[in-house]
Amino acid sequence: MSTAYYSHPECRLHDMGAGHPECPQRLDAIADHLRATGLDIALDFQDAPLVTPEHLSRAHTSGYVAEVIDLMQQVQAAGEPRAVDPDTVVGSGTLQAALRSAGAAVAATDAVLSGRCSNAFCAVRPPGHHATRDQAMGFCFFNNVSVAARHALDVHGLQRVAIIDFDVHHGNGTEDIIANDERVLMVSFFQHPLYPFSGGAPLGTNMINLPVPAYSRGPAIRELIEMMWMPRLEEFRPQMIFISAGFDAHREDDLGQLGLVEADYEWITQRIKALAERHAQGRIVSCLEGGYNLSALARSVAAHLRVLAEI
Repeated sequence: MSTAYYSHPECRLHDMGAGHPECPQRLDAIADHLRATGLDIALDFQDAPLVTPEHLSRAHTSGYVAEVIDLMQQVQAAGEPRAVDPDTVVGSGTLQAALRSAGAAVAATDAVLSGRCSNAFCAVRPPGHHATRDQAMGFCFFNNVSVAARHALDVHGLQRVAIIDFDVHHGNGTEDIIANDERVLMVSFFQHPLYPFSGGAPLGTNMINLPVPAYSRGPAIRELIEMMWMPRLEEFRPQMIFISAGFDAHREDDLGQLGLVEADYEWITQRIKALAERHAQGRIVSCLEGGYNLSALARSVAAHLRVLAEI
């Protein structure tokens, strides 16, 4: 079976202003690289649908969902951007983009669990892993991975899912949503201290947080993954794996100071894929989070996809 690639042109409509690192060109860089390298031929391209408030409310409070959608609708109607924090801006295209991004994660989950594809990658924006149950922050409005994980549990009836986050920033929003939900095991590494300056002390017993110092390189990260992630993941035996795939730990990315390269993302994906084959019938849904150096992002996503698609 194939690797599905979920995206939508409306994900490019979200624009937080000139010079903002979380820009529409991120998706263009990925798509251009896939075409240039011929990787696009191996992928099953799918349009991301719109998520529903019911889906979102499995990860966020219903009041928050209604409030954010209302704000986005107001901005869409007025055409005047509104900042929700110093780094996160709602623009006229944000509503559609955010609904497509979470919708991609849900649709990918349905497709993988139905057997229509082996695994899926969601090339979407805005990202999601900083969005908490009731707060938008850090470029994020809805927590795409958490929405998808809860969909797999609450709608499809899975009993155990894993969330693996390799963004350079701690996924504080995901942690807030799934803390002490014993159906979910979250494992992550992240530069510390760095925005959002959290993660040093886990909020729940169902997570493995690996704060690493600036300038850590691939070999050190790989050793930590083998020692700290893998035994717990093997013991947990997830029935499906969700990935918060941030590529801003790359050594060329200015938003962090870690030293990963494409080969490290390839290795991490190989370890995740082997785990999924052993315990989860190969079922993986990966959602784009960070990655702001356009060339490094495109190359790293390609390395990730080559493993998922077995190219």
